[in-house]
Amino acid sequence: MEDDKSLRAWLNEYNFPSPLFIAGPCSAETEDQVLAIARQLADSDVKIFRAGIWKPRTRPGGFEGVGAIGLKWLQKAKAETGMMMAVEVANVTHVKLAIEHDIDVLWIGARTTVNPFAVQEIADALQGTDKIVLVKNPVNPDLALWIGGIERLYNAGIRKLGAIHRGFSTYEKTKYRNIPEWQLAIELQSKLPHLPLIGDPSHITGRRDLILEVSQQAMDLNYDGLMIETHIEPDLAWSDAAQQVTPQRLQEILSELKIRQTTVEEDAYNFEMAKLRAKIDYTDSKLIELLGRRMMISEEIGELKREKNVAVLQKHRWTEILAKMHAEGRDKDLSEDFILRFFRAVHQESIVHQEKVMNEKK
Repeated sequence: MEDDKSLRAWLNEYNFPSPLFIAGPCSAETEDQVLAIARQLADSDVKIFRAGIWKPRTRPGGFEGVGAIGLKWLQKAKAETGMMMAVEVANVTHVKLAIEHDIDVLWIGARTTVNPFAVQEIADALQGTDKIVLVKNPVNPDLALWIGGIERLYNAGIRKLGAIHRGFSTYEKTKYRNIPEWQLAIELQSKLPHLPLIGDPSHITGRRDLILEVSQQAMDLNYDGLMIETHIEPDLAWSDAAQQVTPQRLQEILSELKIRQTTVEEDAYNFEMAKLRAKIDYTDSKLIELLGRRMMISEEIGELKREKNVAVLQKHRWTEILAKMHAEGRDKDLSEDFILRFFRAVHQESIVHQEKVMNEKK
């Protein structure tokens, strides 16, 4: 499916603008709420109205959605505004009800994407239909699982496919609700270049004040669109209140976005870009060379530890490294989050090299 250009064709089939904007409440709460939001969004740049009908909750007792009755509210919103309607589906029953109520777009949520059995059942239920299906990334950063879910739908004959990047869970404290891990979305674009990619800044940030920032990052990475949760009274929302914006604020965000060109056919630009990319390639090669040297030193440390019967892992040393690198990283305008992830990977690789030496010499 990597070379299937038909995957992007549905964007043109519906005359969607570029980028495509999807918006609406986290949850459909009442008929009046759904219609009020839809009416305000109908005059905006939003082309697809989204609303959660079934809400998967981590623990029982929370608001789990209004259920099938909400689909009738979406039908009314569609008839009145002309916007296409989108809902999340997590099982075959959801799919059947959504089709019965003429829902245009179905998305598979992060908690469902992690379950290949559930995705396959949804794919089988959708076989022979003409629905647009969007697949959110799984909860944890697993690119193969994300692609696997998309492939199951593709193998069922679904061609109006897209992916939604909503970030990944983490036990670390960061400013995001779900860390973006932009490199995974970039790799998805590389492996499936014709698959439309939609950013979900609401779930990445968990905070309405960060939505513009993350939306712009998605646009800078050439995403095909955005899905942004929107509510007439966000602070009173029945679910995910902190990450929803008003329709007015949504339009301000969309108008402030800088939409980048994918390329420029100018000789001066292309020449300068080629020079800068050559510098990047040279620097990357040097980075690999330096990392190789670092691992050789780690092996020497492993040899010394073996001789003195010292444990490989020295927690105080890791703490020292991290503090030092955070300080130096700030001087180079590198974020603490990046420094942590980078040196955690380097430290883990160093441990592997030390263990290899210690085990070889026994």
